[in-house]
Amino acid sequence: MNLEHTRKLLITSFLGFAVVTLFAQDRSSSSSAGLASMSTGSSSTGFSSGAAGPIGPGDLLEMSVFDTPELGGKLRVSNTGDVILPLVGSVHVAGLKTEEAQTLIRQKLIEGNFLKDPEVTVFVAEYATQGVSVLGEVKNPGVYPALGAHTLTDYLSLAGGLTPLAGTNITVTRASGREESSGAQETVKMTAGTAPQPKNNPPILAGDSIFVERTGIVYVIGDVFRPGGFPIDHDGHLTILQAVALAQGTNSTAAKRSTKIIRTTPSGRQEIPVDLKKVLSAKATDLTLQDNDILFVPSSAARATLKTMETVVPVAAAATIYRLP
Repeated sequence: MNLEHTRKLLITSFLGFAVVTLFAQDRSSSSSAGLASMSTGSSSTGFSSGAAGPIGPGDLLEMSVFDTPELGGKLRVSNTGDVILPLVGSVHVAGLKTEEAQTLIRQKLIEGNFLKDPEVTVFVAEYATQGVSVLGEVKNPGVYPALGAHTLTDYLSLAGGLTPLAGTNITVTRASGREESSGAQETVKMTAGTAPQPKNNPPILAGDSIFVERTGIVYVIGDVFRPGGFPIDHDGHLTILQAVALAQGTNSTAAKRSTKIIRTTPSGRQEIPVDLKKVLSAKATDLTLQDNDILFVPSSAARATLKTMETVVPVAAAATIYRLP
């Protein structure tokens, strides 16, 4: 009787142990699957490890080792590009992408016989010294943090967009220290009102700088419908007829034959006479205007006050600048 009772107890204990083991294995599989799912999900956002540029001095890293939390934590990269890891010691990570740092740390843990097959994750929590500089003709120039993978238009939007004086040429200077593009400059064209082509919307990494060039301005004043300053936009080319068209044409009292271009040269201001009447009828050359040119169309009215260069230039300086659509 006692023997039978003992046998039943042994069978019951064995079955209970098997159930607990299966449950633990199921939980372990679920946790691994969940972790893989989280890793994949975060990668798609562009803010996962390896989404941005290389690690640099001063950056703050977050390292985790699966199922070994005591080896994880936040690590500040030293001025020499090293981090101090538990058990392992000093490891040089500057210049590495996060995937490369993960592989290096995993290798160090295996070589030191600390772990057999560790799963290491490295994430750049903070770029201390490698922001992205956005300068030139943007509304809010400054240095912006580089977090994740972003393109040129993302940073232009972050800087508040372009000013009315922004040109079509934008220069991207790559950060020094990269093997493939250290200090390289890339000029892209971005025309207002049109979607940028992929080649003109490059990815921007930590340490890069963006400079939006100023466009040229041509001033049309005098007896025109809408006097003001107009950007030399799009192809960087603006003629007399195009400038008059932007000013919405001349008034009926305009003295077209007495039109002049006032141009600033190294030797001073220069007056270039233009017979606008002949230009409009295609009997004279439609000259190309230059940056800061003033196209002055005088009035034929007896009391016209804008007669000399001295009176024309201040009017141009106070003219409204129009941004073309």
